[in-house]
Amino acid sequence: MQNARREELGVKRVHHDLKAWQEAMSLVKMIYESTNSFPAEENFGLKSQIRRAAVSIPSNIAEGAARTGSKEFLQFLSISRGSLSEVETQLLIAKDLVTNPQSWSSFWQDIFHDLCKPFPVK
Repeated sequence: MQNARREELGVKRVHHDLKAWQEAMSLVKMIYESTNSFPAEENFGLKSQIRRAAVSIPSNIAEGAARTGSKEFLQFLSISRGSLSEVETQLLIAKDLVTNPQSWSSFWQDIFHDLCKPFPVK
């Protein structure tokens, strides 16, 4: 949904303007698309765990932005950063256990590169 469309529907929120939230939403989409190729036996294992951790990143940013105090917001950003590290670790596990290392695509390498960037706040 585009920002203009959100405003039309009256659902514009402060977190929609945060670069960290926008990038986290993009990461969730990338994770969902890329984990589709995981073997069926991972549907309730690593695939599910990676997806849940990825979803918690923008969710915690949004929840923190909705809080009234800056200390609370910073706490939720810290939780989001923890979830980001969890996703990174799980992707490393997936690289070694689930996917064929020879087929480790540049797509996954791009995800790792993005995860290593400083966490954007503005």
